[in-house]
Order: sequence, then structure tokens, then C-alpha cells
Amino acid sequence: MAHDLGTTGNKATLHSSDGRTLASVTWSYDTSYRQGGVVEQDPEDWWDSVCGATRELLDRTGAAAAAIEGIAFSGQMMGVVLVSDDGRPTRPSIIWADTRSRAQCERLSEAVGAEHAYAILGHRLNPTYSLSKLMWVREQEPETFGAATKMCLAKDYVVHRLTGVLATDPSDASSTNAYDQGARTWSDELLAAAGLPRDLFPDIVPSTAVVGRVSSDAAAATGLRTGTPVVMGGGDGPMAAVGAGVVEDSDGAYAYLGSSSWISFAAAKPVLDLPAMRTMTFNHVVPDRYVPTATMQAGGGSLHWVTDLLASQDEPGRFEQLIRSAADVDAATEDLFFLPYLLGERSPYWNPAARAAFVGIGRHHGKDHLTRAVLEGVAFNLATCIGAFREHGQPIERVDAIGGGAASATWLQILADVWGCTVRRRSVVEEANSLGAAITAGVGIGMFADFSIARQLSEVVGVFEPDADRHAAYQASHRRFVDAYARLEPWFDQAGT
Repeated sequence: MAHDLGTTGNKATLHSSDGRTLASVTWSYDTSYRQGGVVEQDPEDWWDSVCGATRELLDRTGAAAAAIEGIAFSGQMMGVVLVSDDGRPTRPSIIWADTRSRAQCERLSEAVGAEHAYAILGHRLNPTYSLSKLMWVREQEPETFGAATKMCLAKDYVVHRLTGVLATDPSDASSTNAYDQGARTWSDELLAAAGLPRDLFPDIVPSTAVVGRVSSDAAAATGLRTGTPVVMGGGDGPMAAVGAGVVEDSDGAYAYLGSSSWISFAAAKPVLDLPAMRTMTFNHVVPDRYVPTATMQAGGGSLHWVTDLLASQDEPGRFEQLIRSAADVDAATEDLFFLPYLLGERSPYWNPAARAAFVGIGRHHGKDHLTRAVLEGVAFNLATCIGAFREHGQPIERVDAIGGGAASATWLQILADVWGCTVRRRSVVEEANSLGAAITAGVGIGMFADFSIARQLSEVVGVFEPDADRHAAYQASHRRFVDAYARLEPWFDQAGT
């Protein structure tokens, strides 16, 4: 059994002993978005979703609890869950999209040096990461911080609720701004600069480690058998790579089109984009491998936002209808652009002050043009990220697409035309993260010899080739898109000052 604790809900899946998906369910939970870059969730909602989804999977399939040989987790990364001695949260979780800790992050950068920190971490110092968020809580909520004895991330919290063991893995640790990739442990230098004690951070175990077993209390809550092995699992980015079959350097690149969206691939060592620092590198859940990645804050999230804005909540098939209408119009070639920075931006600009904008709206533009501009805007932003990797010798000639957005043929064709490379839809689409977690569970309990089985568990179900003429036009449009951001960046930076 596998659970993927995403931004909007928990995708839970049950798999046969050869890795095939037998059933899947999704349990949604709420997110609180507030002014000032505040984005939070209740960790108890994650636990409730795991309990409910587990019971539903068992009921729907008729599987006996005793038949479940192992369970593992994929989880949203870069957040903060603070827990007290009794293992319960001292406050809501500050999730990856939260950017309120800008002042703390600036102090970190001044103390350590931006490029020096990037070389240690494989990541920029940025308020979307855990370290500066912890500093914010310590300074703004001293009682909450003082009541906490450990911090962890989403999947770590649920593993703790299942087993009583609090730990994390290298993939999630590498998403905190506190992990030394070279030393493969928490960074004493970064923790000292942040003024945070090392014992606040959990032990780091392999992603495939059987970290504990389901307790009697957790068994009663979930319907699982007491003693069921629990494999640590990993962060959703590296897990998506496993689900997409990207476990070795030769497996090529993939794009995840979920709430956030990213371009990534497997590598034997970190890829450092110096001096620009546009990209980052996570540790893979596959031992001794890394996943260089360029992640934007609101990829599929931009599309869901414009759908909520332009289509009635009660309109059946509203999402599909909007995208279909966008297939028959042009946006960038009519000088209409969308900057997809609804939540600030990570790659390639790393600017939490950035904001979304439609640029070039004319009286003749309708909702289909606006939707098309959103689809193209995400494609343009990811094109800049792909360019950063290509500059460092990574030949991205083919990209496999997964995530909910990969269901749209219109969007995949736009991506192929903008990027100038083949885009392939894989059969996993929305189940890639949970499939990656299931494979990790199988490796952890010895059901699978290694991660190579990942290549056998999804297939290519659609191929989108770039149109040469449209790609040429999009290259010119991409330059204008980049120029629009550059011109607006000073205006963004003045907001709130």
C-alpha cells in the first residue's frame, strides 16, 4: 500500500506483488492561504486521510489486512511540522508554498553567502524551504516553538503516527535548506547560522528502510494489521521520478504537471547551476542517485486557478471545456502573455515577491485566450528551466509527462511546441507519486530486487512531436515572456515596502 500526501489531498493506492495498481482512492483536505505568503495545513487532516483512505482501499478491494506486506509514503516537501514530546503538532504545518520567512532567509544568506550555501545544499536559500520557516516560528511564536522537541515533514509525521518512530529520509532532508549533500547529514554550518539546535532535527534513514511497524493504536485507526512493516518513503519529487521510471541517468527527463510543476532527471551527482542558481538538486530515493530539478510554484495550480475564475463551480466538465476552447485560439502570437507567479516563484527566478500577471490583454480576448495564455505561460517558464539544464550539458531531447495536467493533449502539444522536443504521456498520470512509494515499499521489504522494476510499471500512451513553425514562433514569444518578467520585477519587489 502507498500513500501520496500532496497539496490538495492524499492519493492512496493498493498494489499487487508484481507492482500492478489494483485500486486507488483520493481523500482531499483543506489548505489555508492568507495574505503575507501564509500557506498552512493541519497535520491531523493528513492522518485522517490516511486512516480513511486505507480503510476504503481495503473495503473496496476486499483485501485482508493480513495481506498487506508493506506500506510506504510519498509526501510534499520543504515544509515544517513541529511536534511536542507526545508527538502531536504544536501548530499547523507550514507547507512548501509558504513564503512569510523572507527576512529570516535574507539573514541566512548574509551569514553564509548565497553561492556557498548553494554549494553545500544543492539548493538556494529561499523562504519556501524549512530552515527559514523554523526561524520564523522561533521569532514570531516563541511559545509554540518552545513546546516543540522535533521538526519533521509531512510523510514523516504520518509514519510517526503509524509506528511511534520519528525519522526522515535523504530526499526529504535535502528539501529543508539544512542538509549537507556532500556530508550526507544535517549541516552544522547552516544550523549554526540559523541558531537552531541539531537535536531538533530527526534522524535520517534510507528511503527504503523499514523504519517501524504499525502499532496497535494505529491498526485500530486504519484497519491495518498490527506489526505491518512501514517503509520510510520519500519526498514527492523523487517519488514521482520513480513512478515515471526515471531511476538512472539513461532514463531521460520527465515533467510533473501537478499543483506545482517541475522538470527533472536522475543523475550520479548533483548538478550545480553556478552562478545563476536557477535549479536545485534533491537526493533521490534510489541510493547514491540525485534528481536535479527545476520547480515552479504554480504550474497546474495556475490552470486550476483560472478554471475557478472563469467557469462556474457547478458547470459539468468545466476544466476540460476550458482547455478544449483554448486549443482553437492563440495567445502569445497575439501578444497576450501570462506570468504564472501566483505564489511567488522558485525556478528560475527565486523571487517570493513575484506575482502573476496577464500582459497584453486586448478587447478581443476572451476566456479561451486567457486559458491559452496560462497554458503557454507555464510552458514558457519551464522552457527557461530546461534551458538552464541544457547550458550545463544536459541534453533534454525528450520529456515524459506525468501528473494531472498530463491528461490534456492540448497542453502536451503546447509543451512540445514551446520546448522544441518530443513530449510523451505516460500511463501513470496522477498515480506516479504513489506508484513510486509502492515501488520503494517493495524494495524496502525485499519484494523487489531493486528500482529497475519502475520501468515496467508504466508505459508511453501518447507522443507529441513539436511543430517546427510553431516552435520558431514560440522561441520569439519566449524571449518576450522573459522580457515581461524582467520589466515587472522591480514593480514586484516594491510590493509591501
